[in-house]
Amino acid sequence: MIRTAVVERAVTVDDIRPRPDPARRRMVRRAVPVAVFALLAILPFSTLDLPALLPGVVNSPGSLQLLAICLVFAGLAATYDLLFGHTGLLSFGHALYIALGSYTVNIAVTKFGLSLPAALLLAVLVGLVVPTLLGAVALRVNGIAFSMVTLAMAQVGSIVVMSDPGRLTGGEEGLSLTPSALPGFLSGVANTANLYWLALGYLILVLAVIGWAVNSEPGRVWQAIRENELRVSVLGLPSYHFRLLSFVVASFLAMLGGVVHLFLVGGSSPQITTSNFTLAFLVMVVLGGTGSRWGATLGGVLYTYLDHRLAALGTSDAVASLPAVLRAPLSEPLFVLGVLFIVMVYFMPGGLTSLAARLRRK
Repeated sequence: MIRTAVVERAVTVDDIRPRPDPARRRMVRRAVPVAVFALLAILPFSTLDLPALLPGVVNSPGSLQLLAICLVFAGLAATYDLLFGHTGLLSFGHALYIALGSYTVNIAVTKFGLSLPAALLLAVLVGLVVPTLLGAVALRVNGIAFSMVTLAMAQVGSIVVMSDPGRLTGGEEGLSLTPSALPGFLSGVANTANLYWLALGYLILVLAVIGWAVNSEPGRVWQAIRENELRVSVLGLPSYHFRLLSFVVASFLAMLGGVVHLFLVGGSSPQITTSNFTLAFLVMVVLGGTGSRWGATLGGVLYTYLDHRLAALGTSDAVASLPAVLRAPLSEPLFVLGVLFIVMVYFMPGGLTSLAARLRRK
């Protein structure tokens, strides 16, 4: 005789709380990003003065430059989260593909005299072939071994750039982009707003591609690989090919970000080839929340904004007038960012995106 056990439990507040309509929740989820991007798109028309937050009025070249860099790094952080947060691949060589886009276009137009469309086409080709070849090698191993292989590849790329082979990369001084290489609407301080919209377009493209990819069949396999790759292999799915697809998509989007970064700063710096540059994206993703493209975006914007504004704050008269015990740490942006990172990880291990869930539970 089979007896059925009935498990009784106490009724909680969550059981009697009215649940939101799923259709309404979907509409809100779609409407909020559209409203945010619409607001970002009209910022170059605003003359609002926010002296405590921006170096000038909103539509001044300095403020738009800062906002554009924040948008580009937000997109780059989202591409890193596609690897780390969605597929579980801890890469220490993501900066290599950002530098690949920047240096490929820069060398093509500055050293070889190619037109900008031809240079962009070359960058697309290189941005597909190189990640496929390097990813095919690196993904032969898993875990920390994969991280070490990607780190080694990035270090080789950094050494090549620093050594200035054939006087192509400029070595430690970097390589300035020829101003005449850019079309008129993207060159000059007067056209900073166009560069800002270019950075915003890049962020929207990255988020759209990642959103589509993670909700597709490969995206669901990526999540399964992140949770348990052995189980995916037992089910007969080729986990290696799916991991390689994630690697190529993330690296290609990062390469496009390198091109936009080149247009924004007007040159290629060897700093974007270092492993420290990749570690910054890891910090951005953890700050925002791993496995969430919106979390990575928030983390990228917050980290980049603080990195630039804290540097200006550290050299200000207000900090210079403080006692030495406060002046020394506040004049180092990386120290302040490090403290912020420790506090965030300790109090909000799920990142900024976990804050909304906590507020809903209260």
